[in-house]
Amino acid sequence: MTAQEPASSVLDEDPPRPPRWGFGAFLLVEAVLLASAAFVGVLLGDRPSGQPIPVRDVLIGTAAPTMTAAAVALLITRLRGNGPVADLRLAWRWADVRTGLKFGVLGLVLTSIGAYVWTQLVGDRNATSAISALVGDQKMSVSAAVAMFLYLWLLGPICEEVIYRGLLWGAVERLHWSNERVGRTAAFVLSTAVFAASHLEPLRTTLLIVISIPIGLARLVTGRLLGSVVAHQMNNFLPALAILLTSLGIATI
Repeated sequence: MTAQEPASSVLDEDPPRPPRWGFGAFLLVEAVLLASAAFVGVLLGDRPSGQPIPVRDVLIGTAAPTMTAAAVALLITRLRGNGPVADLRLAWRWADVRTGLKFGVLGLVLTSIGAYVWTQLVGDRNATSAISALVGDQKMSVSAAVAMFLYLWLLGPICEEVIYRGLLWGAVERLHWSNERVGRTAAFVLSTAVFAASHLEPLRTTLLIVISIPIGLARLVTGRLLGSVVAHQMNNFLPALAILLTSLGIATI
């Protein structure tokens, strides 16, 4: 403290309090995700065959459940902790962006290799993701296709990272491990496995684990959430672009 700095300013800068949330918060968020997905499924009902997928179905049926769950996760950090910046280590740093881009490129390579090998083993139809199956047999309106592209590329990864490598990672990391390195490694392993399983596509779980490893590594190396967000967005870009072109009838998956 300098002579010009008042003592009160130092006293006001208290360290963040230990967050009062853990695995229970993550389980609540997962329950919100599943419940909201089921609710919007009933709300939207069956779509008439032959009609293009409207933008409403993308915004409500695809994006709303994940966005709602992520919003609940952020609210929990506000009410039971120090907010997402401190609790989820969500802060902007260019170094994290660069690291995320590097791991994103690695993820694209691993995804391409993994998808090729997986397709050879199980066939094209069984290797198709749930979203690819949704748009594979019918076109979307232009606004719906663009909304789906932006969600898959940019918004979806942010929401999923808040839930899995933010909330879940933080809950695991704060357990009483022998040292911090063991805690970080456990958080990496568990969040990678749960992220893959949470997509509810049992046949593709192994492939999803391969895809999520570079994303988790970006979180592990940087120690913050932005790196994994950027890596996730980078990894999703080409699949999102492929779905955009397919849904508009420009290309086929």
